[in-house]
Amino acid sequence: MAKAPPDLGRPIARSVVRPSHSSAAATAKADPPTTASTACNHYSPRMSVCLLSTCVILFIVFNIQNLRIPPSSLPSTAAVESLSIRWQKLVNSTAACLGKPDDHGDEEGDRVIEDKVQLEDLTERLRQSVTFLPLKDLRYADKPLDGHTWFMSSMYDAHEDGEYQQFPSGSSLGRVLCLKGRDNHDGSWNSYGLAWPDALPNNATYMPGLTFVSYNHYDYGNIWHGLSAVLPFVAWHQMNGCQPGPDRWVLYHWGEIRAKMGPWLTNVTQATFDRPPSIEVFDGVEDAESAPVCFEKAVVMRHNEGGMSSQRRMEAYDLVRCKARAHCGLGPARDAGSGPGGMDIGLTVFMRTGPRSFRNETAVVGIFQRECAKVEGCRLMVAHSNNLTFCEQVKLMSLTDILVSPHGAQLTNMFLMDRNSSVMEFFPKGWLRLAGVGQYVYHWIASWSGMRHMGAWRDPDGDHCPYPDEDRRCMNIYKSGLIGYNETHFAIWARTTLAQVKARKTYEALQKNNVVGSSSGQCTCRPME
Repeated sequence: MAKAPPDLGRPIARSVVRPSHSSAAATAKADPPTTASTACNHYSPRMSVCLLSTCVILFIVFNIQNLRIPPSSLPSTAAVESLSIRWQKLVNSTAACLGKPDDHGDEEGDRVIEDKVQLEDLTERLRQSVTFLPLKDLRYADKPLDGHTWFMSSMYDAHEDGEYQQFPSGSSLGRVLCLKGRDNHDGSWNSYGLAWPDALPNNATYMPGLTFVSYNHYDYGNIWHGLSAVLPFVAWHQMNGCQPGPDRWVLYHWGEIRAKMGPWLTNVTQATFDRPPSIEVFDGVEDAESAPVCFEKAVVMRHNEGGMSSQRRMEAYDLVRCKARAHCGLGPARDAGSGPGGMDIGLTVFMRTGPRSFRNETAVVGIFQRECAKVEGCRLMVAHSNNLTFCEQVKLMSLTDILVSPHGAQLTNMFLMDRNSSVMEFFPKGWLRLAGVGQYVYHWIASWSGMRHMGAWRDPDGDHCPYPDEDRRCMNIYKSGLIGYNETHFAIWARTTLAQVKARKTYEALQKNNVVGSSSGQCTCRPME
């Protein structure tokens, strides 16, 4: 008989379910009949038929369930009793009656043996009834992010200040998530299915503990796209009282498995969940291309932070900011009046190298340096994002009130500043008309994380495009353009922003209380709901 998975109540090593063999009849015939137990001493052929019919009916009822179940028709978690538990109760009670017959003769003993074989056969059919579907549903290839996406397209999300799936749960009828395949070039070759915890598919590897399964339509190397994919897990972590982080991560891009996160995202994840992320690629699984892997508990996110409520997003950014600072040995916030004369304003020019960098860095720094010098307590800091470690970036942002930087992934660091800090963004020529909505991502993250986006300056000059201004081919030229400067505009903009920050920080100093979310002495979580 197939080996049942371990007790789900305690973490243990992964195990493998092996296929059963129909040898029960031979084994049973080798044992002479004995007296029936007092637990069930009224054996009769009619009872045997009745119990067997009940088993068949249960099997049919629970296997006509389709993976695509409307959320409105799903029972609550408390109302759902695992089929596997009910099945085991039935098997145990049947075995008590059928396993030890009274002295009814060889004919009835053979019938008992036959009934037991049929029960084992039904159990094996339950294992084999698990249906696996492609992780990437090509029917939605033209709209992969619409609705509930082309990733696990048959599933419906739960909506509790975010969109996610949890297994086992009421919506999965107590079934656990199983994945199969490790293809990193075509997600349609990888698949998923749901199985009862003690009737896992044959040859399945069982992984205990909590698993985070992430879908990212972009990649985990870019710090903006990576953070956007991880943040919903932070919100789920908070919603569950910040219990211990996941035992493993399974990362997918278009259904294709990915083996790592970028260094910056790895550090953010480690700081937030208090453990380095363990990326599972199933390399320790025998025959990983065809043998399924099933998880004791899994949380799946198919949408980025855009599916979260504004409050839940703000809370998640607050937690990541606080945990990152603690990870790097910093306090949760600095005093608003810690500088000379009781005022401290940090103005940071955060440089890029290569595409979308400033054409004349010296001139740009000079403008902001002159304006900073006019404001008491203003400190100018200049840094290049590619020259700093993760903790150096965290420290720099913790000292920054005004972030001056070109459009690019390094701006993602803005959420590490105190809430209500200011951001000044700069673009090369041509982006406003041709770059699409993606050019506004740092405006969004400023709003989502509690910062103040002070607008953007767009260079009117740049490389010439030989095509008409509206031609999309021009974007290939403008995308990597350099950014010039306008001394008059930059000076007025810097002066205005510095005045606003000074007024805000003066008010905070008078109130002797920093803004909510940046001044608490420890990183806090919501209590479990």
